[in-house]
Amino acid sequence: MRSHFAKDLINLATGSKVKLAGWVNSHRDHGGVIFIDLRDKTGIIQLVIDPERSKNAHVLGSDIRDEFVIIIEGELRNRGTGLINPRIETGAIEIIVDNLIIESRSRPLPFTIGDKNVNEEIRLRYRYLDLRDSEAYKTFKLRSRVAIVARNLLDSLGFLEVETPVLTKSTPEGARDYLVPSRVHHGEFFALPQSPQIFKQLLMVGGFDRYFQIAKCFRDEDLRADRQPEFTQIDVEMSFCTQEDVMNVAEKLIEAIFKEAGHDVKAPFRRMKYRDAMEFYGSDKPDMRYDMKMVDVHDLFADSTNDGFKNIALDSKKNRIKALKVIGGDREFSRKVLKELEDFVMKFGAKGLGYFQMREDGIKGPLTKFMSEDALKILVERTELSVGDLLFIGAGDKKRVWDYMGRLRIEVAKRLNLIDQNKFEFLWVVDFPMFERDNDGNVGALHHPFTMPKSLDNVDDIEEIESVAYDIVLNGIEMGGGSIRIHRDDIQKRIFQLLNLTEQEIDEKFGFLVEAFTYGAPPHGGFAIGFDRLIMLLAKKDSIRDVIAFPKTQKAQCLLTSAPDRVAIDKLKELNIRVSERLK
Repeated sequence: MRSHFAKDLINLATGSKVKLAGWVNSHRDHGGVIFIDLRDKTGIIQLVIDPERSKNAHVLGSDIRDEFVIIIEGELRNRGTGLINPRIETGAIEIIVDNLIIESRSRPLPFTIGDKNVNEEIRLRYRYLDLRDSEAYKTFKLRSRVAIVARNLLDSLGFLEVETPVLTKSTPEGARDYLVPSRVHHGEFFALPQSPQIFKQLLMVGGFDRYFQIAKCFRDEDLRADRQPEFTQIDVEMSFCTQEDVMNVAEKLIEAIFKEAGHDVKAPFRRMKYRDAMEFYGSDKPDMRYDMKMVDVHDLFADSTNDGFKNIALDSKKNRIKALKVIGGDREFSRKVLKELEDFVMKFGAKGLGYFQMREDGIKGPLTKFMSEDALKILVERTELSVGDLLFIGAGDKKRVWDYMGRLRIEVAKRLNLIDQNKFEFLWVVDFPMFERDNDGNVGALHHPFTMPKSLDNVDDIEEIESVAYDIVLNGIEMGGGSIRIHRDDIQKRIFQLLNLTEQEIDEKFGFLVEAFTYGAPPHGGFAIGFDRLIMLLAKKDSIRDVIAFPKTQKAQCLLTSAPDRVAIDKLKELNIRVSERLK
């Protein structure tokens, strides 16, 4: 139905006969001659309908409106002197129309294509219109190319693409499962996979050696800008490997993907231990595009005359007192801004935000009255304060201090425009703790319970056990991660026991996996990269909703199809399900 796309016309000779198809981007009637901007996936070309050339086309053209679908035949010609449009690639040429067909008409649109000021809910309600924007097409073209590059690179390294089940068993992996009731097995449910974790390990037991998949995953959790209930990841697993082997494959993959997107990134990437990331940056995914480390100063408050600071300082295992230096901050931040920053950290559990100011006549600030001259002198030396600098102080439970001081670091960098938006800074965060405790003191696996611990010789403090786990971070966003997996049944059982699972629970939830390890399982490990987040970063978008064709809202709804929706009673009866009023 077409001979060319709009962009193809640039290299054609004047006078060439062409057949084009697409949407009416705009139309103008200039006293008899009608001008139409025709849009296809490659761009825009101007059409000219002259009644002297084609009366029938002119009659139809008079009825044209925006977003009509048309097919035209015509002749390529150069635009007249002074009529070139430098804003589009085809701005020096146009098509004089001989024949016109209106294939499909359009109602008036609820919004203008490409208008980013439109409410996102309206754009998602009419997502098929939102996708007509040329920027959307570029994004999904990039997504397609990245998927192809990933497949080709992994294929060249000997990886085999294998699809794993979407209907599977519910196992505790950190988030809530999406459950699917079984019609055949009354009262029983499938779960949609949070990841292909168990199956890719079983593929290694099965001798596949190297596996990959661009996999759909599902997690019923609270949403945010970089999270969706269904998402995609590049999933990779390999046998007889070390952490270094896995990282090497991941870096090759990232280099190839970024090269395809026009960015030259070079491995090996920087590495940082988890504990250093938390102590210095308050985050296990620190943004390394700017330098602003936290400094530990708890010992300097051990003799403070303020009992609150003193008590915190005396328990250095549980608590932290951290200093964050802002170069030139005393000149940049007014009292109003300091109050705004204090309010900011208090949203994340801080009881307040102390600070010191470095002036010409020495260190000043509300906290100086609680410290000795010697302690203040050491504070200046340790944090390398210069005149004009500002020093924020956070104190309290270590996890809370890490969190809000880490967030403060990011907020300060944004306010001072310290972040180079065109820079890509990769970081491997390694040596994660194997376990973590929740607010109620319950023990859980920090990554997942199939991660190999470095050692189980000393389990007196379960939070001190390290795992062979690693995350790849880009510009403060966790892009992916992985680990060396457990491949021995005795170690796997021990981990389950440390998670307080009973023998019955282990058998019910993971019996098939533990049993597989008794039949000769190879050492193995792997990683997964969040595909949607990766495209979001490459396309420089603020939300992964912009890089998913038909995304859900932050309330996990599809506004286009009105899903989730109620189901007919007869369908529920087939599944032996009755919907009751919501329990309070």
